[in-house]
Amino acid sequence: MTLDLFHRDGRVDDRWIGFHPREFELLWRLSEQPGERMTRKQLLADVWRIHFEPETNSVAVHVARVRSKLEPFGLSRLLETHPDGGYLLKAPPGPSSYQLAESG
Repeated sequence: MTLDLFHRDGRVDDRWIGFHPREFELLWRLSEQPGERMTRKQLLADVWRIHFEPETNSVAVHVARVRSKLEPFGLSRLLETHPDGGYLLKAPPGPSSYQLAESG
């Protein structure tokens, strides 16, 4: 999977995934530190730019949407819910298979 910052979308081989902007930002943020848990509070601050605890399940809803868009590619398990809360992008064994692109 490649996350393309210019197009603000992801693709697998030559197929675009079709992320909405906030979905892309969520996945981009998690991909900056694969394998490391990000709390809901951290994601709200970094992706939503909200620095308080709102009464919303927006993070969980966006995670579910990202997973559903990754499912056709067999990649939905890359985005994990941490047992202590929060989310992480599963770090692949060996060299990283994630690519962050700033192509134009």
